Amino acid sequence: MTQPARDKLIVALDVDSIDRALELFEVLHDVAGMFKIGSQLFTAAGPDVVRRIIARGGRVFLDLKFHDIPNTVAAAAIEATRLGVSIFNVHAAGGVEMMKRTAEAVAETASREGLMKPRAIAVTVLTSLDRYSLEQIGIIAEPRSIVTKLARLAADCGLDGVVASPHEIEIIRQDILRTGFLIVTPGIRIAATAADDQRRVMTAAEAVRAGADYIVVGRPVLNAGDPAEAARQIVEEIAGAS
Repeated sequence: MTQPARDKLIVALDVDSIDRALELFEVLHDVAGMFKIGSQLFTAAGPDVVRRIIARGGRVFLDLKFHDIPNTVAAAAIEATRLGVSIFNVHAAGGVEMMKRTAEAVAETASREGLMKPRAIAVTVLTSLDRYSLEQIGIIAEPRSIVTKLARLAADCGLDGVVASPHEIEIIRQDILRTGFLIVTPGIRIAATAADDQRRVMTAAEAVRAGADYIVVGRPVLNAGDPAEAARQIVEEIAGAS
């Protein structure tokens, strides 16, 4: 069954208060299929904002990029499962044991407690990083080669997918043939919109044609004069590319 275009759009609620987040949710919940709650909003409002959006019928991508020792990340994954999020992420750079323990903890908790099992996905390389940025931290390799390796590790560890820039979608699809392996793609911009601090960007249509399951859009929607109309335009773009 083909996924409706609106369900492919995740709006990033990168705002500083629960009131603003809920205001945007009310405006956008009929247009977007999911809402991303990241470090800024979660730090400002805590897990209550997740619970309140889910209670109002919204789906949440919890974008906290867990990266710690295996036991700590597995414990955080259990709490994300109990919160009822649809997707959450960890950093693939946390290693094989961390990712395996996360996948196991999520499956066991959901089964034991009769909960919906969230999709646990791995961040490969942040879209703000390019080759020069990686060299500055001692990684001498092209971003796409690192992304491919980390995506393969995530798949082998039992995670449900990855976060990857639009430019790595095709190579991931060629390398990982597992049915249902998700690619969630940030770094999405609409025509005439600046790339801001992200380097490896594409339009929504380009990302969907390349094979993205979900696209994450923040500032082009949040900063628009009419956020709902901006989101509708992106959904139309996705529909045209599907």
